[in-house]
Amino acid sequence: MNNNKLIKLAVLAVVLAGITACKKQLNVGNPNAPTLQANVTDEAGITSLAQGSVYIDGFLNGDGWLGNSYFSLPYGYSELLGDVVGSDVANQQISGIALPWSVTYGGTAYPNPTSTTQTNLIRVYNTRGSTGAGNNATYYQWLNMYALNGSLNNVLSVIDGIKFSSGDPVTKKNTLKAWCYWWKGYAYASVGSMYYAGIINDGAYADNNNYKIKDSIIARSNYYFSQASTILSGITDVADYSEVLGNLIPSFCQVGNGGVLTPAMWIRNINTMLARNILVNKLSPFVNGNPAAVISKSSTTAMTSSDWTSVLTLATAGIQKGDYVFTGRSAPANGFFSTGSGTISAMTTGPNSSTTFKITERFMANYQANDKRLANDYSTTVNHFHDSYNYGTRYSVVDGGNGAAGVYVIGNKSTDGAYELFIAGSYEENALMLAEANIRMGNIETGLAYVDAVRAYQGAGVAATVGTELNLAEAMQVLVSERRVALVFRGLSFYDSRRWGWTYDVSVGGGYYNGIILTPDDVVHTGVAINYSFMDYWDIPADETVLNPPSSGSAAVVNPNY
Repeated sequence: MNNNKLIKLAVLAVVLAGITACKKQLNVGNPNAPTLQANVTDEAGITSLAQGSVYIDGFLNGDGWLGNSYFSLPYGYSELLGDVVGSDVANQQISGIALPWSVTYGGTAYPNPTSTTQTNLIRVYNTRGSTGAGNNATYYQWLNMYALNGSLNNVLSVIDGIKFSSGDPVTKKNTLKAWCYWWKGYAYASVGSMYYAGIINDGAYADNNNYKIKDSIIARSNYYFSQASTILSGITDVADYSEVLGNLIPSFCQVGNGGVLTPAMWIRNINTMLARNILVNKLSPFVNGNPAAVISKSSTTAMTSSDWTSVLTLATAGIQKGDYVFTGRSAPANGFFSTGSGTISAMTTGPNSSTTFKITERFMANYQANDKRLANDYSTTVNHFHDSYNYGTRYSVVDGGNGAAGVYVIGNKSTDGAYELFIAGSYEENALMLAEANIRMGNIETGLAYVDAVRAYQGAGVAATVGTELNLAEAMQVLVSERRVALVFRGLSFYDSRRWGWTYDVSVGGGYYNGIILTPDDVVHTGVAINYSFMDYWDIPADETVLNPPSSGSAAVVNPNY
């Protein structure tokens, strides 16, 4: 749903609410006659609108389905499809959408118990009626990201008319514009990385039914990231810039890795996201330990040497250790997600018998036995959850960790603000992109040094891999395992599994091998082969295509490869 129909209602709700959930600044006047021109007339008003457009319209409104933010359900789908978590809960199809087509162990292939492919499941429930009943998985990420994009279009439409009572008005306006361009780049990146096609809509309350192929959506993301970078490179009045950005980022998010980014830090964050846009939307298959694997049918293309060079160049200029990044924290009041159920992390934390999501055996296999993160973040003494091969598990995520000093904690659902949510890029992600690019380009020792750095940063306490004379396949396995572990719950797992080829059907070269499962009889099976056979880029939600039918010349709104 673009600005044409339902998103207009979401944007209007932000104006009516006065963006009060994060900062109570905007007095909206008569709520029966809301207009941007009448209600957003000064610096406080435009700042509140710009902040609320992101944290409320983009990440909170419309998310009371499972959890209560963009980071619970849409992030949850990524972790489900990346086989980081499973679930026995039927809400929003989370128990069925990640069921593989078959699992083979002990010489026997066990088919999907529902006898339906994931593609069929997605399409059966991609209707407006199913959305209303809470069963249309394609709906949620699209809703959030176009609400985010549409709200920011409205902010951009009034920035130049705002009167600033103090400071340099050019710097303040440019900081607000960079904010809007950054988040528009984020929104388009999310759409283009998940859906086969999307809509480019950059006007306030504009209409558009010309659907564009995902590559065009990613190109639009890159355009806005670059626009933000250009503005930031010209910032000279750092004091006024910092004042505006400090008011845009909620104060409770300005802790830990979150804070008021300098212009140089923000530019490095942009470069990381530009590198991500390339990496997660191309194929770099690593199937059954083979770095030369090929996926013969896909909605995208394979990484080229030029692509790897671009990733290396961008990531080299990307986020550095110590840079502030965009993070989120829960708050006891006026926050944008709750402590107990606002993130995929919170909904996986606790005894696995009672959590919505359960950490999977396949994910846990990526830890070395002596990894301090394994000992600190997980327990096997609480319960073995036996239901099916997909979400049977021996592991539970420990709330707040087991207290190991200096070790990264992946789950905390009891203490307000304790869990640090990474909304966009991070030092670890950027370093692991440098690692993968170097390994793929033949610089194996250089790449492994970045892996070792990330492990040290998160307090893993494992032996260094540099100097162990690993070959390409061995180095890739180290990289893959660390990327899954270090970036858990950050909404990237499906993209990684897709580009490594695991989610594709075995008939086209995909699949996952040498896996681990726990069956209902409490037996651990190794050497397991899994044929996920997942759709690589999702169809457009029916809520959009029915209300906003494609114009002639539009790209396909249903993935033609499935």
